[in-house]
Amino acid sequence: MPEVMFAGPDGRLEGRYHHSSEPNAPLALIMHPHPLHGGTMNNRITYAMYRSFEKLGFSVMRFNFRGVGRSQGRYDGGIGEISDAAGALDWMQMVNPNSSGLWISGYSFGAFVGMQLLMRRPEVSGWVSVAPPANHYDFGFLAPCPCGGLMLHGDQDELVPEPAVRKLVDKLNTQKGVQVDYRVFAGADHVFANHADHVSEAIDDYVGRVVARKTMALAAD
Repeated sequence: MPEVMFAGPDGRLEGRYHHSSEPNAPLALIMHPHPLHGGTMNNRITYAMYRSFEKLGFSVMRFNFRGVGRSQGRYDGGIGEISDAAGALDWMQMVNPNSSGLWISGYSFGAFVGMQLLMRRPEVSGWVSVAPPANHYDFGFLAPCPCGGLMLHGDQDELVPEPAVRKLVDKLNTQKGVQVDYRVFAGADHVFANHADHVSEAIDDYVGRVVARKTMALAAD
């Protein structure tokens, strides 16, 4: 799990990167919760997502947004953090010019940043959003959403009421060609206390199946 430092739009950014042993492996970029509320790349759920993609054979990176850990700069209200994520993606693509796919995965504030990045990078082939703050941010920019993905939430989330996320999912699922797999964990709050394993299992299941289908489709051509 080598430490990496790469150029961001507001100074150097700190990350942890795993390079897959598989040739032309797909890429996954992981984004952490809100910087002003203790969010870092070492957050338990962020790390669980990272490990899930690593086990699935991805080259994967998690990183600290500006002003967090050893990343330079200051919190920028979400706008600069979207640019940070784009810079992280640029670095990964430079290291992996022949990758077979690209996934973005974010938790809480990181889910919002991830979905913003999704709309800016047409090469993204899949996404995972954990506890997206649908009541704090307007997700109306997902129109149209370029591809389906996995959304996870807890029915006891005290910061983001589950109905707000369900409303977002229902809206996305009305779009042509978009299918969101929405999974609600009973008893889980916003920090997913005692539910990190459930998050990992859901990612293993969903992403594993999507990647397997793509592999089979390529083999059939």
